[in-house]
Amino acid sequence: MAVTRPTDGGDEVTRAPRARMTGPQRRAQLIEVARGLFAERGFEGTSIEEIAQRAGVSKPIVYEHFGGKEGLYAVVVDREMETLLEMVSSSLTKNRSLYRIQQVALALLTYMEERTDGFRILVRGDRSHTGETATYSSLLTDAISQVEHILASDFERRGFDPALAPLYAQALVGMVSVTAQWWLDVREPSKEVVAAHLVNLCWNGLTRLDPNPELVGPDYVEAKDRNTQ
Repeated sequence: MAVTRPTDGGDEVTRAPRARMTGPQRRAQLIEVARGLFAERGFEGTSIEEIAQRAGVSKPIVYEHFGGKEGLYAVVVDREMETLLEMVSSSLTKNRSLYRIQQVALALLTYMEERTDGFRILVRGDRSHTGETATYSSLLTDAISQVEHILASDFERRGFDPALAPLYAQALVGMVSVTAQWWLDVREPSKEVVAAHLVNLCWNGLTRLDPNPELVGPDYVEAKDRNTQ
């Protein structure tokens, strides 16, 4: 059976045109590619050429969307900060205190688990040549401020000195943050178990606070009966 070939194109075979990305799709792709490289190598160790090569585009395309490496890095960091801050903030403003502490821990662990590259970028804290760049520490500052507000009202209700709320807020957020960073490397036990134990320490410690704690001497003897009231 004879095969009919096109007569006006010689032996050329017509190929279906490859689907082109829209502008927003290309921008989203470049952000994801850059996020992986920035997490792996940092700002200084990543080049526009590498980003373009991994994305399968020319360097001018990257410049067209972001103006340069600094602009692309700023977009990546801003998106990660927005995602993490939303997760943490929503956890701090809903439901009762015990549940809020639990959800803050879970929010941070979930973000680390699902967006590890983004978290590493925030922790690395590279600064672009254009100036200020949001970092994980600035997120913690926001979280501490919100926790401080929650604790101040709780302390006042319970007859404790609300002026001490900033100290306790630093301690609580620091404990969750440091533990979460440790968990990022080991990934066990599960984030749910880690969150439960963090809450156990935070909540049981808070519910049994001594309003006027003092340092103990070397002859201190632990009280036998310390049941929660």
